[in-house]
Amino acid sequence: MYRSHTCGELRASHIDSEVTLCGWVQKVRDKGFVVWIDLRDRYGLTQLVFDEERSAAELLEKARSLGRETVIQAKGKVIERASKHPNLPTGDIELLVAELTLLNKALLPPFTIEDDTDGGEDIRMKYRYLDIRRNPIKNNLIFRHQVTMEVRKYLSDHGFIEVETPYLIKSTPEGARDFVVPSRMNEGQFYALPQSPQTFKQLLMVGGMDKYFQIVKCFRDEDLRADRQPEFTQIDCEMAFVEQEDVLNAFEGLTKHLLKEIKGVTIDRFPRMTYDEAMKRFGNDKPDIRFGMEFAELNEVAQHKDFNVFNSAELVVGIAVPGAASYSRKELDALIDWVRRPQIGAKGMVYVKCNDDGTFKSSVDKFYDQQDLAAWAKLTGASQGDLILVLSGNTKETRAQLSALRMEMAERLGLRKADEFAPLWVIDFPLLELDEETGRYHAMHHPFTSPKPGQLELLESDPGAVRANAYDLVLNGNEIGGGSIRIHDKETQQIMFRHLGFTPEEAKAQFGFLMEAFQYGAPPHGGIAFGLDRLVAILGGQETIRDFIAFPKNNSGRDVMIDAPAPIDEEQLKELHLKLDN
Repeated sequence: MYRSHTCGELRASHIDSEVTLCGWVQKVRDKGFVVWIDLRDRYGLTQLVFDEERSAAELLEKARSLGRETVIQAKGKVIERASKHPNLPTGDIELLVAELTLLNKALLPPFTIEDDTDGGEDIRMKYRYLDIRRNPIKNNLIFRHQVTMEVRKYLSDHGFIEVETPYLIKSTPEGARDFVVPSRMNEGQFYALPQSPQTFKQLLMVGGMDKYFQIVKCFRDEDLRADRQPEFTQIDCEMAFVEQEDVLNAFEGLTKHLLKEIKGVTIDRFPRMTYDEAMKRFGNDKPDIRFGMEFAELNEVAQHKDFNVFNSAELVVGIAVPGAASYSRKELDALIDWVRRPQIGAKGMVYVKCNDDGTFKSSVDKFYDQQDLAAWAKLTGASQGDLILVLSGNTKETRAQLSALRMEMAERLGLRKADEFAPLWVIDFPLLELDEETGRYHAMHHPFTSPKPGQLELLESDPGAVRANAYDLVLNGNEIGGGSIRIHDKETQQIMFRHLGFTPEEAKAQFGFLMEAFQYGAPPHGGIAFGLDRLVAILGGQETIRDFIAFPKNNSGRDVMIDAPAPIDEEQLKELHLKLDN
């Protein structure tokens, strides 16, 4: 055996034991007559000691020569540590080394392998295998494993069967762009990597599997953000003979289980909010309900004065920011600049300070008197000491802008606490969304989502009014899961394809296999998919997913460690029947 114990295992009870450890040299401290080495592995850190009284001169010199991250084996006796380290699990002991074996030399790392490293993100991603040795990344990956195991345990205990579905599938025109894979054996034809196992899990319901799940890689060739990668992992689930209520109850249970087992948090309440209500109250369909600052529409009390900015607006809407009336003019001007940034796109912002003496001071005092501003305060729920922030313009854009401002203010005020969890179901989404550029409707979720019962007829007369039998699970302002009750009969699916602009021939070419399957006794079914990367990050107290993925891509979709994507040689191109233009 290379080792008898790990570097995080030894305690006072092991004193006088002969042990063998292996690991990486974290640090060497040479005091001349004594040398200490911090030896690290995945499990922890143990201090090794060499000194002139008890160690051979050759051994002492060998210890002095070791560089950071060198891999060694150390054999010796566990002794009591003279200067104990109360914050280290192995801090009561040290290993008096009798035999030291060099297993592999290491170059000087390009950044320090410590919790607080001097390495920037780019260099750490290039040397990700070194970054994984640091506790923050290592612990994130262990945490991800724990979450994944609890998911598998819960779903298995509740009758779900894990089934693997194919990675090489057919490209479809819906959703984001596919990654395509050329087929060598079928000239001029291509597979696609799945954006989700959607049709396969529906086919498993046709196959009678009843309750399916899979922790599965999915792929989307789209622009990246902090919470998005070209390849990502889903907890993909489907159930037969269910209505919306059955799915919501099942996955409230999973979420409660994860919060309890992973975070020690008990959550009983999962509020439900329609899509229309979420947009009106919070300006987006994934609101963070850990804090207030709900939208108040001010058209009735802010228009019909002499302020044309509001008079010409489709929507005038504001929020009350608690305790922010103390903001200085300089801070308010900076906030106005913030909302004018291209990422937000507002043309300006109106503010009202609610003074401690009950009076109001606004940026539009020229147009509105104290009585007007008091009406704004009443509608926004503002109290003395609060700050009212108001935006106006086109309804859709203004809601999105104020939503971003609301989240920014919550961040600045410390209202988005990482150890506080507030789940929420958002339901009754529009079934279809109008593309203003093309004038065509497309599926807001996907083309297999069923309309709410009794609304199928509306597709002919008022398609924009049809509500989907769909639901999203939101946690702390992030969508962590989304799903729907599916269409399970050929006729309804054909109607849906027609309204999405598919000709019968196109629908048959793309999804004929699914519609054929529906003719062989497809049960009513529905499901949900959780974004595992995002879920793990939120449970871990963060909102960026990259540090919870072992080998992530950068913002350009590149793996800078292995330098991918990369060109392939001419011979491979020929085999794949591909030709690149010069």
